[in-house]
Amino acid sequence: MHIAILTFEGFNELDSLIALGILNRIKKPGWRVSIASPAAQVRSMNGVVLEAQASLRDASEADAVIVGSGMRTLEVIDDATLMSQLQLDPAGQLLGAQCSGALVLARLGLLDGVPACTDLTTKPWVEQAGIDVLNQPFFARDNVATAGGCLASQYLAFWLIARLVGIEAAQEALHYVAPVGEKEDYVSRAMRNVSPYLLEAGAVI
Repeated sequence: MHIAILTFEGFNELDSLIALGILNRIKKPGWRVSIASPAAQVRSMNGVVLEAQASLRDASEADAVIVGSGMRTLEVIDDATLMSQLQLDPAGQLLGAQCSGALVLARLGLLDGVPACTDLTTKPWVEQAGIDVLNQPFFARDNVATAGGCLASQYLAFWLIARLVGIEAAQEALHYVAPVGEKEDYVSRAMRNVSPYLLEAGAVI
């Protein structure tokens, strides 16, 4: 099971790495979570350099993909060569977008008729793309999910684990990383935000 987190130049560390950390709480044979980038290295909006673990082609073949956010997403979606490498298909993949990552899904035509969550800075651009933006942290329809706000990345990770492994595994993963004294609050909040979409997808709660 391969989950790729698309991470572009100028990426937001919180958006890519919180999801990476939570998803890697799953310890199963064959479970792999990768930073997937168009280059061997990518530099964050704050100067942190990451080594890519997978290519965009690898991401297109992954079981699930999270499109990360960053300060250069508008440049990403205007790069026809880069975008042509993204062969994402919700019929065979679980797809999530964090904040401005929604612009990537929109450009690929994967949010047609689907409302989305995004951050407040990106909201006008997502609306210009013809997508209704919701005032909430998480939304999913079928195999496509979006999250708005850096710390909402926990909900994307929760949703993916619940869909791919099960709700109990998602609860355990989030419980582990949540602050001491607030663990039950974090898990309960994730359930409130994510479980309605798990029910719609036919997942057992």
